[in-house]
Amino acid sequence: MDSTLSFLAAIPIWAYILILIVLIALRDILQRKHTIQHNFPLVGHFRYMLETIGPELRQYIVANNREELPFNRRQRSWIYASAKKENNYQGFGTDQDMHAPGYVLVKPSMLPKRLDSTHNHHVKNGNDPHHYTIPAAKVIGQYHNRKRPYRPRSIINVSAMSFGSLSSRAVEALNKGSFRFGNYHNTGEGGLSPYHRYGADVVFNMGTSYFGVRDHEGNFVMEKLVKMTSQNPFVRMIELKLSQGAKPGKGGVLPASKISAEIAEIRQVPMGVDVVSPPYHSAFSDVRGMIDFIEEMAAATGLPVGIKSAVGKTEMWEELADLMVETGKGPDFIAIDGGEGGTGAAPPSFADHVSLPLVFAFSTVYKIFQKRNLNDKLTFIASGKLGLPAQAVMAFSMGADVINVAREAMMSIGCIQAQICHTNRCPTGITTNNKWLESGIDPALKSVRFANYMTTLAKEIIEITHASGYEHPCQFGMNDVDISMGDHNRTITLAENYGYLKTIVPFSGIHDLLECPHLGGRDIPGEKVA
Repeated sequence: MDSTLSFLAAIPIWAYILILIVLIALRDILQRKHTIQHNFPLVGHFRYMLETIGPELRQYIVANNREELPFNRRQRSWIYASAKKENNYQGFGTDQDMHAPGYVLVKPSMLPKRLDSTHNHHVKNGNDPHHYTIPAAKVIGQYHNRKRPYRPRSIINVSAMSFGSLSSRAVEALNKGSFRFGNYHNTGEGGLSPYHRYGADVVFNMGTSYFGVRDHEGNFVMEKLVKMTSQNPFVRMIELKLSQGAKPGKGGVLPASKISAEIAEIRQVPMGVDVVSPPYHSAFSDVRGMIDFIEEMAAATGLPVGIKSAVGKTEMWEELADLMVETGKGPDFIAIDGGEGGTGAAPPSFADHVSLPLVFAFSTVYKIFQKRNLNDKLTFIASGKLGLPAQAVMAFSMGADVINVAREAMMSIGCIQAQICHTNRCPTGITTNNKWLESGIDPALKSVRFANYMTTLAKEIIEITHASGYEHPCQFGMNDVDISMGDHNRTITLAENYGYLKTIVPFSGIHDLLECPHLGGRDIPGEKVA
């Protein structure tokens, strides 16, 4: 034994390394699973290594500041700096091609809006609890006389992202940050979780599986919805999800392996069984049935009820508008999700090609309801890469009353756009239920960063609003923004491009909005959001 050990010890290290290399090479040659490794033993491994880290190499080394999608480095840097309250300015002028097709050009006024100290809750008084919080101009549910109408305290809010898709700490951070800032927090279709209960107003999103308000067969149960909303008065609206931008018309599967005891309890699904979300609702089968379902939920809960949908064919939108005129009933709000939306994992064929981008989707639906004089009776919510000031202003100019942000909110709490949300290997712990990865999120810190981001976004939106001669973004119109066409350096207005003028929103001043009895949001006692 001693002689064997002595012999092994006498063999130089380089010999062991050589033996290991030879064994790996033999293994590569003998295996038949990977052609590259078989044909190019040893060297072939580097190809797979480079492929694995390719997105990171392109993200940080190869791509320029304006080249990446869905969010380029310049956009991400602005969000990160805003969340950390760092310098988010840029020097030496723009590095964008202002003549590129689709480039947004906001028209400033020769004389910016001048506000006195009584009306200016945004610039003069940094200690005001409503500092940079811009209330919505419309009260949702007022036209249909809902028992609990709702004016969102913020025109910028968190879009639908479920607990289960997002980690518990990520949801907690967003909810605490939403409480700090004053915006509402959409639950996503995964049900109302304990992590949605940290003070923010909540919009309960309900998809085809009716998670949290269903029986074990997946059928909707009204009594459960009523109990949930009555026991949780911070739930201010119900959003009936018809489809989402990432995968309209496609259901989903929650694998049994991902269903923890906590998720099973929240979603009210059994353990150990794959849960299939169908692409259609079982509670209704046509547009008239959907209207009846909306009215039943609104009557039972007293809350405003709206719909969320991606947009494609328009026949059913036309039918919905006609029935609203005929019956005087229908949704209190319509949330339009652009096809560029992306928090839901989807096949590339759906994510890349199915449903219209936001600008076409929103303008199409808006004109349908405008033709029937319904736009003053509805609140329009838009989502799809609107968490940047210029894009937000464009949406308000087109008729959006409220915007929702999702991926931008994720970036404010640490998302690095790794684009592996669907793998349960999110390196920042945001879209995973891996406890080790999730442990890197400090909800107390990340909630402040989210609130900082929202404050900065609202600040820049209101500053652009004032520069354009207005007091509130609801005053923007279709002629206040030009779009570059890319042809001979030509630009045209939104009105010319999309063929309509936005319906005027009644507005007397932000001070009136802040005094509304239906205003949502609550202030943190003794603490102000800077």
